[in-house]
Amino acid sequence: MHAALRPLGARIAALILAISPSLALAQQTQTDTTGVKPSQEPLFTSRDAIYAGAFTVATIALFPLDKKIAQNLQDKHNQGNRFFHHQATNFRLVAQPGAFAIGGAMYLGGRLAHNERLADLGLHGTEAILVGLGVTGAIKGTAGRARPYMGTDSPHNFKLFRGFTGGSDYSSFPSGHTLTGFAAAAAVTAETHRWWPHSTWYIAPVMYGGATLIGMSRMYNNKHWASDVMMGAAIGTFAGRKVVQYHHSHPKNRIDRWLLGATIVPNPGGGLSFAFSATPRFDK
Repeated sequence: MHAALRPLGARIAALILAISPSLALAQQTQTDTTGVKPSQEPLFTSRDAIYAGAFTVATIALFPLDKKIAQNLQDKHNQGNRFFHHQATNFRLVAQPGAFAIGGAMYLGGRLAHNERLADLGLHGTEAILVGLGVTGAIKGTAGRARPYMGTDSPHNFKLFRGFTGGSDYSSFPSGHTLTGFAAAAAVTAETHRWWPHSTWYIAPVMYGGATLIGMSRMYNNKHWASDVMMGAAIGTFAGRKVVQYHHSHPKNRIDRWLLGATIVPNPGGGLSFAFSATPRFDK
């Protein structure tokens, strides 16, 4: 391995090791709702407070390392690696707009094929991303943190509410792209766990691993600090898990009634249109 890449590999490995244990712990304690009856577990429990605390501690622990990690990633040898540049772009596009395109395709495909599970996955995954982005947007605006490309020597450049007026340059914390990846990962893992509980062992590593690479790509592109990525992962994970849990503990909520009850039908004059039912089937 090139000498300049060794520090980069160490920082990336440290980030993965910081994120993975909390995600694994959260995933192992997911409620198994494979039965017909909705889950009766409260939406928020004491375990959630523990996970939130763990993520908060991990984020705070990364603040002193933000400068060193950012400067290492911007080293001319690391930035001169064409493979890293191409893959960073690919992972960014997978997150946004890719996640919305994939989620929309799953939802529409599920409605066309009358596949409730596929439509469920597309709808709830997309909803989790939107919920997470709403939360992140509020935090970004309030925190007003300068992005690393404004100066990698100033990781603590926060100013209250500056993110609402300073534009993208001051909306670094937390990472929206990372949130998108982790929200999709959490939603997909939670949904598939309901149908095939044992699939979690291979679906979770693939989904969360991909989400971690999205976060790393944002750091490599000098768009986010490591602590931005950690907090984006935390919010995304909670958004994905809680959206899925809510919908399957409230199976007749309005969003599911309207959108999962929709079917795509041919128009008399050609083309397709949506038809909505007020009382769709719920046979999940």
